[in-house]
Amino acid sequence: MQALFLALIAVQTMVPMLGYLPLGFVNLTIIHITVIIGAIMFGPGEGLLIGTVWGVLTIVRAYTAPTSPMDTLVFTNPLVSVVPRMLVGVFAALTFWGVYKLFKKVVIASVVAGAIGSLTNTVLVLLAMGTLYTGPVASAYKVSTGALGKVLGAIVVTNGVPEMIAAMIITPLIVGALVAATHIRPWRADK
Repeated sequence: MQALFLALIAVQTMVPMLGYLPLGFVNLTIIHITVIIGAIMFGPGEGLLIGTVWGVLTIVRAYTAPTSPMDTLVFTNPLVSVVPRMLVGVFAALTFWGVYKLFKKVVIASVVAGAIGSLTNTVLVLLAMGTLYTGPVASAYKVSTGALGKVLGAIVVTNGVPEMIAAMIITPLIVGALVAATHIRPWRADK
């Protein structure tokens, strides 16, 4: 089953319009949902692995088939493309487990894990972009470096919030379907 998640990540990352919806200088990302679901089902170790594969494939895609000018500018750096994606799976799995321990409800834990996993990706990627590439990113957005924070904040609102809402809706639906269709229970849901 874990191999299926890795294959899904590969297809979503490399096939145009399956994991990233290009919108000019930014991409609306939906791949994080696959990482979040894998982490919920198999734990933080598998979430780390799935997120790492996504990050490494992001670098490959940035070099071979960039969908925006920002890809080659920043996503060729592992601190932007790999580290945040690694942490998506870890934070999603740990959030799921913590919330599940409190409420004993897979749906509630999946919704919160979806939100945290999504925010992890958005916040860490934008933080890395703004910190490591302040000048080039500001130039790409045609703003001063002093105004870059506002632009990145706007991206959180225009991209990050819709991505988070999508993760909060889709994650519990797919986790519920996986639980119903297989013998696999979410990680630590029986503890």
